[in-house]
Amino acid sequence: MRFLFQLLSQLVLSAIGLLVIHFTLPGVTLHLAGFFIALGVFVLAQAILGPFVMNMAQRYAAPLAGGVGLVATLLALWVATLFPDGIEISGVDSWVLAPIILWVITALGGWIIMALIIDKWLKRRAAAKLVRSAK
Repeated sequence: MRFLFQLLSQLVLSAIGLLVIHFTLPGVTLHLAGFFIALGVFVLAQAILGPFVMNMAQRYAAPLAGGVGLVATLLALWVATLFPDGIEISGVDSWVLAPIILWVITALGGWIIMALIIDKWLKRRAAAKLVRSAK
């Protein structure tokens, strides 16, 4: 159940992040027709690349392990740009700022959603289940 909530929150936060970088960075173009393709590719690439980058950082550059999310976000964005009619990024400033903005939105948003909303909901649900089973 927790995994499903994490996946759903990641999709929503990534969609918000992609829209934010589209409207705030002039070098980022998000095509309406390919928005869902770009979103799906980005979330999937981030899910796959995140653990890979973490493993590489722990193995070869342990002090850099804190930047794993940022590197995974950059790589996921790059993979998403490989699919036509989705997202296009041009200019060094957009390539630098887009992953930072996306990472902040998904990391902070994920922490807030999971810590403040979903964890409390799951704890209340478990407590209610415990009370029902005790009756």
